Amino acid sequence: MIDKTKLQDFIESRLQDTDCFLTDLKVSADNNITVEIDADSYVDIDFCVDLSRAIEEEFPRDDEDYELEVGSAGLTSPLKLPRQYRKHLGEEMEIYAADSKKYSGILTEADDEGCTLRVEKKVRLEGEKKPTLVQEDMRFPYADVRKAVCVIKF
Repeated sequence: MIDKTKLQDFIESRLQDTDCFLTDLKVSADNNITVEIDADSYVDIDFCVDLSRAIEEEFPRDDEDYELEVGSAGLTSPLKLPRQYRKHLGEEMEIYAADSKKYSGILTEADDEGCTLRVEKKVRLEGEKKPTLVQEDMRFPYADVRKAVCVIKF
């Protein structure tokens, strides 16, 4: 079986001087390897091909057979790392929280501990007959985020 730690170290060394970063690495018991990368700008297919070839050179299939898939985190992929949240600041997001609720809004902050989403809520202000739409910033520690995805509008 391919050593996941050695593979991860190798991939991260290949990404070191780029704006790309590893978001997920899976190595199954039957040596199916899935490498998912993202970038602060974008990931093109040629970069994925080059990384795949570099992995195959470093970990020859003659030594141990495996299946390899190298790809980028797609637009609909859930965010996994604080760096991905920072990349999407100012964009509309959906956050599925640990309280089993879904929150939609604009991502306004992201640091190493969590993120802030600006959501709109209807609130009945004192003396008003109709509810008023107000914006509220909600803080989510990453530990309380079950899933976060960008909202894609056409």
